[in-house]
Formats: sequence, C-alpha cells, structure tokens
Amino acid sequence: MRFMTSSDKPENASAAPTAVAAQDWAQASAEPQYRAAVVDLLGALAYGELAAFERLAEDAKLAPSLVDKAELAKMASAEFHHFERLRNRLTEIGEDATQAMEPFVAALDGFHRQTAPSDWLEGLVKAYVGDSIASDFYREVAARLDSDTRELVLAVLDDTGHAEFAVEKVRAAIDADPRVGGRLALWARRLMGEALSQSQRVVADRDALSTMLVGGVADGFDLAEVGRMFSRITEAHTKRMAALGLAA
Repeated sequence: MRFMTSSDKPENASAAPTAVAAQDWAQASAEPQYRAAVVDLLGALAYGELAAFERLAEDAKLAPSLVDKAELAKMASAEFHHFERLRNRLTEIGEDATQAMEPFVAALDGFHRQTAPSDWLEGLVKAYVGDSIASDFYREVAARLDSDTRELVLAVLDDTGHAEFAVEKVRAAIDADPRVGGRLALWARRLMGEALSQSQRVVADRDALSTMLVGGVADGFDLAEVGRMFSRITEAHTKRMAALGLAA
C-alpha cells in the first residue's frame, strides 16, 4: 500500500531534474544500463503492488466489521490497478513483466513473512507505516528518472486516500486502551528496520539499481547523498508515527 501525504514526501521529491530526469524515455533508454535499471525498478514495484493486493485480501479476514472488510477490498483493488499499470508499461517497452518481477520475489515474500501482522491493528500499522517507507524510497529514486518513467512511478505511489482511515482506527484503539500504543510502537520500529534492510539488500543485489543510486546513469546521487536519503526516509517515518499517536 502507498499511504503518503504531502507532508510525508521526501524533501528532494521536488528537486530540479538532473540530466537524465530532463529526458523522456525514448532519449534516456538509449543508455543500456539506464534501461536495465528502469526495468529492475518497474519489476520491483510491480511485484510489490501484486504482493500488497494479495496481503490486503488476506488481512481482510482480520477486519472486525463488514465496513472494514469493504474498505480493505477497495484498497486491494487500487493496488491491483497499480500492478496492471506497471505490468502494461513493461510490456510496452518490450520487456517480459514476469521476468522483470522474478528477481524481487524472494526478498519481498521474505519481508512479508517476517512481518505478518497478528491482528487487525498490526495490519493497519504495516499498511500505513511499513509500505510508506518503501514509497519514500521509490519517490527518492523517481527524482532521477526520465520524465515518462517518473510520471508512472509517482502515479502508482500516489496516496490512495486511505491514510485517514488507518490513522483514525489506530488512534481510536489507543484511546480505548493506551496499552495498545506500546505494542504497536514496537511493531512499527520492527517494520522500519526490516523495510530499510530489505531496500538495501535489493539495491545491493542489482548492479543497475546500485549504479542509479550512487552515480552513473542517474547522475546526481553519491554515497553521501544515499546517507542523506535514508535520513529523510527516517524523518518521514517519525512523522507518520506521530500521526498514529505512537512514539518513534
């Protein structure tokens, strides 16, 4: 899921375009390494959206009411629509979507196994906090993409309109039983650690994506900037925790 508000977006999301970001896909994709990086990025995003759809359908079983079940079904539908857009884009540029997603299946499935919610509230926190960490990361990368790819990536990361729903439910639960807050705060910290570790592992395993982050085809990033990027992601996480009424 992609729960983002305007205040959550990393500060550099509106940074001036770099050389690659000033080009469209037809121009930028002439560089083979850049093309490979974009295929990796779209593949990772596509599988992330497909996995989110599957997870939401499963989490709906934990919902305490029919209204809540319907809300999760609506959210799942939005995630599947995002997946379709990414899959279609990969096909449009002559890539096999299944092959593009395959390198990321093990890492993402492992993350979801390790962070399976035990109840309804943990599922909401994971959706609001955990998945938004991934969105922050992809938004940072989007600032270095060609205009066509950037537009697509930002569209599938856009707030689906359910952040308020998650915040309302979690804060109401904490008001009803303050002890819930401590448990959910620990859960959110675990999600933060697992999500950052997953992002770093995925990037390290994919040469094209690594080059995109530290320089090369997506000029403007260097190792120091990568450190600042993760600092911005951490700051955004702290803001989301505060919105939920949880200690970071």
